[in-house]
Amino acid sequence: MTTTNEPRDLGEEPAGDVTPDISFDQQRFDARPSKLRPQARRQHAGSDLPAPPFAADGRNRAYVEWLVKQSMLDDASTLARQLAGHHLMWANAFAAPNPRAAVEQASVWYTAYPLSLITAHGQSFLGALGDEALWQAFEHIGIEAIHTGPVKLAGGISGWEQTPSIDGHFDRISMAIDPLFGTEEEFRDMGQTAASYGGTIIDDIVPGHTGKGADFRLAELNYGDYPGIYHLIDIPRDAWSLLPDVPEGSDSVNLDRATEEALAEAGYIIGELQRVIFFEPGVKETNWSVTPPIYDHRGVLRRWVYLHYFKEGQPSINWLDPTFAGMRLVMGDALHSLLDLGSGGLRLDANGFLGVEKSVDRSPAWSEGHPLSQAANQLIGSMVRKVGGFTFQELNLTIDDIVNTGSVGPDLSYDFVTRPAYQVALATADTEFLRLTLREALRLGVDQASLVHALQNHDELTYELMHFAAGHANEVFPFAGEEMTGTELAETIRQSMRDTLTGEAGPYNAVFTQNGIACTTASLITAALGLHDLAALTEDDIAMVTDAHLLLCMYNAFQPGVIALSGWDLVGALPLERSQVRGLISDGDTRWIERGAYDLMDTAPELVKSAAGMPRARTLYGGLPSQLADPGSFASRLSRILEIRRLSGVATGELIDVPDVPHRSLLILVNRLADSTIEVTVLNFGRDAVVARVQSEALPVGSVIDLASGAVVGAVDDLGGFSVELAAFGGTALVIRPAG
Repeated sequence: MTTTNEPRDLGEEPAGDVTPDISFDQQRFDARPSKLRPQARRQHAGSDLPAPPFAADGRNRAYVEWLVKQSMLDDASTLARQLAGHHLMWANAFAAPNPRAAVEQASVWYTAYPLSLITAHGQSFLGALGDEALWQAFEHIGIEAIHTGPVKLAGGISGWEQTPSIDGHFDRISMAIDPLFGTEEEFRDMGQTAASYGGTIIDDIVPGHTGKGADFRLAELNYGDYPGIYHLIDIPRDAWSLLPDVPEGSDSVNLDRATEEALAEAGYIIGELQRVIFFEPGVKETNWSVTPPIYDHRGVLRRWVYLHYFKEGQPSINWLDPTFAGMRLVMGDALHSLLDLGSGGLRLDANGFLGVEKSVDRSPAWSEGHPLSQAANQLIGSMVRKVGGFTFQELNLTIDDIVNTGSVGPDLSYDFVTRPAYQVALATADTEFLRLTLREALRLGVDQASLVHALQNHDELTYELMHFAAGHANEVFPFAGEEMTGTELAETIRQSMRDTLTGEAGPYNAVFTQNGIACTTASLITAALGLHDLAALTEDDIAMVTDAHLLLCMYNAFQPGVIALSGWDLVGALPLERSQVRGLISDGDTRWIERGAYDLMDTAPELVKSAAGMPRARTLYGGLPSQLADPGSFASRLSRILEIRRLSGVATGELIDVPDVPHRSLLILVNRLADSTIEVTVLNFGRDAVVARVQSEALPVGSVIDLASGAVVGAVDDLGGFSVELAAFGGTALVIRPAG
């Protein structure tokens, strides 16, 4: 993407009208009203300053000015000044989420992970994602968008030096692209290539936290508005006796529970939160950490306590500080991705933890499902829509929270509603819990078309049971012939997942803290099939894994919403041996075993690691070129599933019924398409073929048409049903042509 005006410094007056380049929407849909976008650049080319040879100390003005030039808040101010008063900022509707518009723009996504993609020699990650050959393969399969994953600089700054990321680049410290992954120009070129194939690029922003980069270091130095970015508490010197010492060489230490309580009792912090994400004894016992004594930019010695929902190197952003500096930073990052780099959409990571409030009855502070999170998400979603983009959220909270946040904020939500449930269905050959969650979602008003139905991603297979374990803990649900409270149901499902997917059942998978299971989709399936030794897999075993994997693809594809597939899915990756990532999992983060490197396009078969150093994973299916040359391969069969999905229009339909089933391995979904046609998805999560009756009051009397063949395969009788035959791990998509 090019720009028709030079970027301006903060103090310059805005130039005249700017004629926008042709947008992604205009290239794809000539007849659709265009979403007009202004443009802005975060910095002049070559404006990054080298590190002066002076002390990295807050009392050194040169150091402070160097940090300011590296900061996201400074870039956000530069971008904002270019956009203020621009007429195109009012060109698009923005108040209400529009999930179907987002789905129409791109309903099949490839979710990349920058650290794990093996590229050709001399080729960057972004260069690989913009390669014509990759997009030709994606066009063949039916993939319409790339979610890049986080590609901006992450980690921290210590003195003059950058420190590495501690959470897979989700600890962002800059709007600049990390040179490890490519350049800004390559990002823009990737967007242009995607547009030429009718595709789009989806980037990430992290509204919940940053890394410990220039913004955090300036906050510690009490400089300007920077302390207002974070939940950063200046502890008076006469209270330092309450604080632990910070070991030499460390820049902070996590508070233990006793210190957290003492500081809360003294009125300095709000204390305990509803849960401690990434809890690990001796590593992270609370959500608070403390700095050593630090001289600020005026020479005053200070100690700070700061909030971090996630890891110690991910300080939480304060969305209600009077400076609104955190909000300005996040909005600037979003606008940079959309208007400077040319992204079409954004994922909102950690967006459910944007509000925190002290309780009045000594109970944990209110930190989940807080109205401030909903308000902040509405602001982010509205700003992105205002400039012609869309957003999706990864919100692992209750179904109620997903509905409430999605009603005003992001256009789409990650499917934390049924993702664990369909995997439990495969692991147990029983869809009861899946049917229960789908019905609960229908009852609470979830629009399936607003969900991103994903297979594996970079995170663990999270239990995702907050709806039952927290929000509806005391509500009674029928399950397995019993009446269970939400708490009991959640623990039953957790234990079922642990028993069927880890330990003796799946020694290659791993429990991840208290939150889920580290595995690939392929290794989830091997554990479910009772295949304990991955080194001993036969051709028949791999064929069965492929069938089960495609069943999961059908579940995600043959319902309204987006389907997202990772590279690990496309090549059938297996987990790494723990010894291969011993250093990465030493702090308990077992997710690294599922993030093995893969060569999507068979570009460098001799490489044993990605450019980022991730060891190559063993794959069951191989790269896309060889798969697409084989009609029986995973990718070729997937392409036929996605073609059926495209032709049916189910992506923008509406789920209206989840009927009872005659076999416990069976799932039936009844959808109403945009033209009022009734579509029926029938799936068999079992290893035995079934012949079963499909029965629903939502079915009109008429002919049953197989969408794959176009043939009439039955008829809905006067009782509202018909029979269907499915192979092991089989599935079908059908439409009903009403009689007369």
